[in-house]
Amino acid sequence: MTGKKRLNKAVFPVAGLGSRFLPATKASPKEMMPVVDKPLIQYAVEEAAAAGITDMIFVTGRNKRAIEDHFDSAWELESDLAAKGKHALLEMVRGVLPAGCRCIYIRQSEPLGLGHAVWCAQPVVGNEPFAVVLADDLVDAVRPALSQMEEVFEQEQCSVLGVENVPREQTGRYGIVSTEPGEARLGPICAIVEKPSPDAAPSTLAVVGRYIFTPGIFRHLENARAGLGGEIQLTDAIAKLLGEERVLAFRFEGQRYDCGSKLGYLQAAVQLGVKHPEIGSEFTTFLARRRV
Repeated sequence: MTGKKRLNKAVFPVAGLGSRFLPATKASPKEMMPVVDKPLIQYAVEEAAAAGITDMIFVTGRNKRAIEDHFDSAWELESDLAAKGKHALLEMVRGVLPAGCRCIYIRQSEPLGLGHAVWCAQPVVGNEPFAVVLADDLVDAVRPALSQMEEVFEQEQCSVLGVENVPREQTGRYGIVSTEPGEARLGPICAIVEKPSPDAAPSTLAVVGRYIFTPGIFRHLENARAGLGGEIQLTDAIAKLLGEERVLAFRFEGQRYDCGSKLGYLQAAVQLGVKHPEIGSEFTTFLARRRV
């Protein structure tokens, strides 16, 4: 009898232009924008590592070299910190990439959408299950969101999508699923639609930047045609996968911040700033004074 598949690989689509944050993202990747003192992509990688993932696969594009540099060794900086006796900072710099993890970089030659970015990772992923993590969606949770989803995958051995309820007027921003009756946080998906208008949305349950897929998704991405917006939509491939395999919607515990929007980014900075062990107390006092 075949043993259970384990989750070892995560794909990070980071080739986007970040146009909503211009001019800040003109020469610097949006994934390198800091929330307090860590860039968005580091939060995403740490979340994947906490779920037991060791292979971090970045699907990159032009002007994304800073991501590679961030997770690489910085000998000059490390030598300078060591010489000055700044050992705490030295350990912090050396720990940017979690222990036991490795980085793999793949170039997305054309901006053909999220589905195409995931397909670009197929030669590395192979015939294994894998996660997809969108760094724009920062999840603040006691137990990391991907760890919660990995536990579901380990038990169910099928694709799992992270979802949450959104206001109906916002359905046009997301892939929206409808589910069969199930547990409070877990249910089989029976349909998925990309960015439906509020009056056409089958529900208000939105897919929010965390996925675990079986390799079966690649069959449908390989033959996909451009859909909404002229891009290869991951949602379309998921819809076809539903005809072959069970796919679950999972409402993870935690607060998600849409850091692809200016408001969500600022909200995340405030909330994580309040919790920060170094400056949280002073920052909270500052915010309280601002309210007076």
